[in-house]
Amino acid sequence: MTASSARRELTVAVLACAAAGGLALTSSSSPWADVTITREAPLPPTAEVLTGGQAAPLVGACGLLLLAAALAVIAVRGAGRVVVGLVVALAGGVLAWSGLRGLTGRLGVDVADVTSSVGLGGAQVSTDAAVTWPLLALLAGLLGVLAGALVVVRGRRWPGMSRRYERTPVAAGAAPAATPARRARPESPEDRHQAAWKALDRGDDPTV
Repeated sequence: MTASSARRELTVAVLACAAAGGLALTSSSSPWADVTITREAPLPPTAEVLTGGQAAPLVGACGLLLLAAALAVIAVRGAGRVVVGLVVALAGGVLAWSGLRGLTGRLGVDVADVTSSVGLGGAQVSTDAAVTWPLLALLAGLLGVLAGALVVVRGRRWPGMSRRYERTPVAAGAAPAATPARRARPESPEDRHQAAWKALDRGDDPTV
C-alpha cells in the first residue's frame, strides 16, 4: 500500500465515522412517532410526539461515540486502532438495530415515556411511526458498520499523527555527540606573569 492510498483510506474512515455520528444525533433529536393516548371517558384523548432520544436512547449515545471515534482513529495506531474499529462497528450495529425497530413500529412505547397527564387508568397507547428519521438512524448504523470494518481490516497500515515535534530518541549504546573543544589561544607574557604569582601564592617555586 502506498502512502497516498493509506492516507486516502484513513480520510474515508474518519469522514464516515463523523458522518454516521452526525446523522445519528440528528435522528435522535427528531420525531420518530406520533403517540395517541386514549383515556377513560369523559377524558379526551391526548397526543404526544416521541423523539428518537425517547424512543431509542442508545441512538444519541452511539452518535456521540462515533464522533469521538473519528478523532480516535487518527490518534491511535496498531492494535489500538483495531479496537477502535470494533467499537465503531458495534455502535453502528446498535444504530441499525434501533432504526429498524423504529421503522417496523416496535418501539415498546409506555405511557410513562410520553406523558405525565392525570387520569391514565386503563389508558390505551397507539403509535404512528415515522419513516424518515428511523431510516436515517438505520443508514447511520450501516455507515458505522462499514467504517468500523474498514478500520479493523486496513487500519494497521495507516499513518498516525504527525511526529514532527517529537524528540528523536538516542540509540542504545550511542554516545552523545561531543561538543567541539575551543582552540586554545597562545600563552601571552601576561599569562606567564599571572601564573608565576599564583605559584608563589601556593608556595611553589615558579622558576622550577
